[in-house]
Amino acid sequence: MTVTFDLLITNATVIDGTGAPRFLADVAVTGERIAEVRRVTAAGPVPDRPTAERVIDASGLVLSPGFIDLHSHADFSIQGHPQATTQLMQGVTTALTGNCGSTPFPTRDLELIRQENAHLSPDFDGDWTDAAGFHRALTGVSPGINIATQVGFSSIRAHIVGLENRAPSPAELAAMQDEIRRAADQGVRGFSSGLIYTPGSYCTPAEIAALARTAAECGLLYSTHIRNESFTMIEAVDEAIRAAEDSGVRLEISHLKAMGPENWGAPARALERIDAARARGLDVAADVYPYTASSTRLTSRLPDFAMDGGKDELLRLLASPGDRARVAQGLAARFGRDVDPDGIVIAELAPAGAEDLSWTIGHSLTEIGERLGTDPAEAAMRVLAGHDASVAIVNHAMHPDDVAAVLQHPWVSVASDGWTMQPRGAGKPHPRSFGTFARVLGHYVREQGVLSLEEAVRKMTGLPAERLRLADRGRVAAGWIADLSLFDPATVTDRSTFDDPWQLATGVRAVFLGGRAAVLDGALTGVRAGRVL
Repeated sequence: MTVTFDLLITNATVIDGTGAPRFLADVAVTGERIAEVRRVTAAGPVPDRPTAERVIDASGLVLSPGFIDLHSHADFSIQGHPQATTQLMQGVTTALTGNCGSTPFPTRDLELIRQENAHLSPDFDGDWTDAAGFHRALTGVSPGINIATQVGFSSIRAHIVGLENRAPSPAELAAMQDEIRRAADQGVRGFSSGLIYTPGSYCTPAEIAALARTAAECGLLYSTHIRNESFTMIEAVDEAIRAAEDSGVRLEISHLKAMGPENWGAPARALERIDAARARGLDVAADVYPYTASSTRLTSRLPDFAMDGGKDELLRLLASPGDRARVAQGLAARFGRDVDPDGIVIAELAPAGAEDLSWTIGHSLTEIGERLGTDPAEAAMRVLAGHDASVAIVNHAMHPDDVAAVLQHPWVSVASDGWTMQPRGAGKPHPRSFGTFARVLGHYVREQGVLSLEEAVRKMTGLPAERLRLADRGRVAAGWIADLSLFDPATVTDRSTFDDPWQLATGVRAVFLGGRAAVLDGALTGVRAGRVL
């Protein structure tokens, strides 16, 4: 008897997210779930093919699970552009937010969250103090993609201890642990740290291990931007693994990379550390974005004392000639060691305050210094002082062989580390927001052969779903949620570049969230079917 479905995708080359070989099939959807995956022997008419309200002929196209971005900062931006255009157009259906220790909660002062994370261009709709309130606000804007959240260590520490460089008291440490438990009870899926950023960088290994134990008790994933990604990178990886070993927490090492020529090759040793930890029974994995440049806040390159007390304290130091010179000297001391002023390029700026240096966008610290008639360190001071110490940078500092090596490792997921959701805007944001997943499929699979298509899809779907314990997403199989991406493997590509980033990926033909079409025929439908997971 012919069965009628809501959606029938025929003649699809299915790559199911497990890493298994591709196969030809018809995939039927009823409601929000996949009802049937029926293998066919050849594309074309099939006897007794069922009917459906919508039928899509996928001949020549790949049908995979919707891509899951395991490292996103969309919690700061999706309320401003809930359609999540940049994500949908490259096949992303779910993003894990709250990475690198910074989250919009817990807080008693949302404006302080905005100020301390201005490089992420926060665009919030609503007010809240905790994860539950933030989840309600997200639901209220009807996001275009699913959002899973984490609670950030830096945000917790700022909330309980403040922005000062000091150890927490026993009572404060207990209060931070309580915040993790509270967030877990309210539905977050992870606890994150950014040990390169203040105030997270002020913690000791013992402090973060104590919080990791609480995260483990709550069943949370621990995602960490490790303490150093350059000359002590291996020691930083070891610290993260020790925290997992001491606490039993599931560990995700964020955007694994080595910054600076002196450190190229180190990721291979880091991957050996991960393999050894897994051999001991630890649940350790990592993620990576497919670019040789990072993007972050310029203040992350300053000495710790410069941020002791937060952004307001930095601005006070910059207004004092003597203190300003100390900050500049602290930055210059890193030049040639782990910071290359030629590779640090201004990406986005807060509105001008003391001085308008908006012309610096797209230029390196070295170039800015030459134009201003000063050295690169003082050029950085000028830009920070002129734009409220809220400066986003792109940092060109990685080797392509390291990126490929990390990408090939079986326990490394593909992730963007992006936050730009809208298709056009100001500045020159990192292309990863626009093209991460398309770049892997186009450049690393089709052009370079670094990965098979099946393995690339697994790293974008089944593996990150497993890391997040999403029991019914990340696979094309009967009974699973119909979050699906349909793309042309011959044409899918990233178009965004560092010089011209505001370009959407192409080659994704359709995207479904819970069976509802968010993209059809390569264009947005306007449907926003995401939810907070």
